[in-house]
Amino acid sequence: MAALPRLVCVSSIVLVVWAGLCCAVCVEVPSETEAVQGKSMKLLCISCMKREEVTASTMVEWFYRPEGGKDEPIYEYRKTNHEFQSRFSGRIQWNGSKDMQDVSITVLNVTLNDSGIYTCNITREFEFEIHRPLFTSSRLIHLTVVEEAGEDFTSVISEIMMYILLVFLTLWLLIEMVYCYRKVSKAEEAAQENATDYLAIPSENKENCAVPVEE
Repeated sequence: MAALPRLVCVSSIVLVVWAGLCCAVCVEVPSETEAVQGKSMKLLCISCMKREEVTASTMVEWFYRPEGGKDEPIYEYRKTNHEFQSRFSGRIQWNGSKDMQDVSITVLNVTLNDSGIYTCNITREFEFEIHRPLFTSSRLIHLTVVEEAGEDFTSVISEIMMYILLVFLTLWLLIEMVYCYRKVSKAEEAAQENATDYLAIPSENKENCAVPVEE
């Protein structure tokens, strides 16, 4: 009987640890919209696949549009990476993931003239046996380049909340482990006491406990 509470407690702990260490899930997070002159800026473009079990080929196109101007291609991915001749030549770095759900790029050595609208176009062709449907999506990033970085109050609050959450989860896990340990210990002590009480009964009393047999 002592093994049952131990099993329940261990299962509870495993669930808690699994919830904190489970595999990352694709989340379509918007990109930051402010860059600092002279720094690198990652233009985040995430498009989660809706049919992970189906093989698909992905094509990515990046465009840049200055204020009052037109879209001009700056980067492309079609099985291989290709950088177009533009003001960004030599300053673009591919940051896409292997599963092609994250198709981000990084602009190196950002200048004030890099402010504008960036467009990320994703085209996927799903490889079904009968047909090959296309799925397209776009992401717009309105980027502003500043000379110096300002204090981002929102990011500070987010970091504080993240640390508070981590501390809370850690304390909760410790409390759960202590509770389970005490529960298992009490169950084992009760089992030992029962066994001790039985052994303490005199042998003659044990014989008297036998059911009499009628002749």
